[in-house]
Amino acid sequence: ILRAYHKKKKYYRLKDGTFVNLEQNEELSELVKLDRQLYLSNQKMEDGQYVLDPSVAMRLANTDDAFEQMQVLRDESFNQLMDSLNHWNQSSLEIPERYETVLRDYQKDGYRWIKQLEQLGFHGILADDMGLGKTLQCISVLDSARSSEHHSLIVCPSSLLFNWQQELQRFAPDVTSQIIMGNQMLRKELIRKIADYDVSITSYDYLKRDIEQYNSLSLYYVVLDEAQYIKNQKTQSALSVKQLQCEHRLAMTGTPIENNLAELWSIFDFLMPGFLFNYHYFQTNYERPVVRDEDQELSEELKKMVSPFILRRRKNDVLRELPEKTEVVVPITFESDEWKQYLANLAVVNKEVKQKLGIQTGKIEVLAMLTRLRQLCLDRRLVDETVTVPSSKLNACMELIESLQDGGKKVLVFSAFTSFLSLVEEQLKQRNISYYLLEGSTDKTERQRLVSQFQMDHTTVFLISLKAGGTGLNLTKAEAVIHLDPWWNISAQNQATDRAHRIGQKNPVTVYKLVMKDSIEERIMELQEKKKGIADVFVENSSTGIGSMSEADWLELFEIPIR
Repeated sequence: ILRAYHKKKKYYRLKDGTFVNLEQNEELSELVKLDRQLYLSNQKMEDGQYVLDPSVAMRLANTDDAFEQMQVLRDESFNQLMDSLNHWNQSSLEIPERYETVLRDYQKDGYRWIKQLEQLGFHGILADDMGLGKTLQCISVLDSARSSEHHSLIVCPSSLLFNWQQELQRFAPDVTSQIIMGNQMLRKELIRKIADYDVSITSYDYLKRDIEQYNSLSLYYVVLDEAQYIKNQKTQSALSVKQLQCEHRLAMTGTPIENNLAELWSIFDFLMPGFLFNYHYFQTNYERPVVRDEDQELSEELKKMVSPFILRRRKNDVLRELPEKTEVVVPITFESDEWKQYLANLAVVNKEVKQKLGIQTGKIEVLAMLTRLRQLCLDRRLVDETVTVPSSKLNACMELIESLQDGGKKVLVFSAFTSFLSLVEEQLKQRNISYYLLEGSTDKTERQRLVSQFQMDHTTVFLISLKAGGTGLNLTKAEAVIHLDPWWNISAQNQATDRAHRIGQKNPVTVYKLVMKDSIEERIMELQEKKKGIADVFVENSSTGIGSMSEADWLELFEIPIR
């Protein structure tokens, strides 16, 4: 009957000759819903019964109110399983004595949640806001699991390798650890020694090069830090971590969804393969209807499915003592010559974008045009060698920095364009304002040194490229954050801001967003607000991005303003 329904047939003929109406049938519509949630054609059947993996069965854990025509009976063991999963915060799990005075209350809850999943044989995403101590919660779990038989692996961005080992030594000195890095021969030797350590730490980049060396290993925990690194299911990083053999898996990220629901699917494909179906089925039955058609019922259904396996706390909810964060949008007006050049470029883009949007190569060209407009908002010298004077935005930035310096405040300055940070650097030198510079090319050791120095000395400014500054930096001595250019994914900007506004910050933090009036930057900020709704349903504070923009969005983005 279900097969006939999926083939869009109107009737199905039973063996006794009677017909079942497949179009107006409430019982069948609920059966179809059950079929969609369990993907029955993909499940094993034995003696007329479907035999489900526990994680698959848990898709129905929160669907009491979903069925009117069907009766759902659960035996006592399943009810107990559901109760343990849904009421983990009432667990009697004891916190290890060492961490009783170290962990905050919400971090103790995080420990209990991870341990409960561990005991039930499930895996999850610790998705707390940036700066809430996900690392410490994870360390307490790894410490509690310590034994001569348990050897765990942490996979993280290369910039966080030393940070992880330092935090382990600080909070769990009894946990032995090693960093798997260096040349190929050295890494091979270190991988052989994994059984000599409680915890080994490596990077996504090293892991994808060394994955064959891990194939014979059976690990206890595999922890993915900044798990958004595997958001693209086709990358070598994603494919590699999914080959690791282990008993327990934990993903940690403040942004499980940065651009689209496929990213959430990829992380769950690491945690519990099959829980969110195969990707084609997920895309057809959930992602497209939720994103493209804004199907609220399916959105809620998917949220209920994943929510037991995602723990998300926001700073405002759990850190009452965290100082206030104030956001200020600073509008800047183009000078006459700047405006003429910007408008001339916009007119060309506006014309070409209508011609090129429909073709794939055209979209790449549109992105290049977009980048040019963004650069013109920052400083014309980035695209025009004949210009010699600093831009309105650069002048406004320097005035703001000097004002903050006069007030004795340390400042973080973020931009997606390192070329513009170089122009800011020139101005800082001319005005004798002390600064550090952190780019994506800065090596791990130097990165750690700069962060430590900024936290200890009297340097006023830390220039940071948005790509380099999204993860692993603790810069709580700064009381001001300046964003020089907005970008699609507001969560990337929030992560950068959270380098200062996090545990350890004692003073209020002011976030300044410098935006050129009547420009592409204003449009981008409007789109940030317009587009962030979908991911908010699943994980607070995430946002959709450029990948989900419609042609209407593109045309609106390049609209010529009327002054």
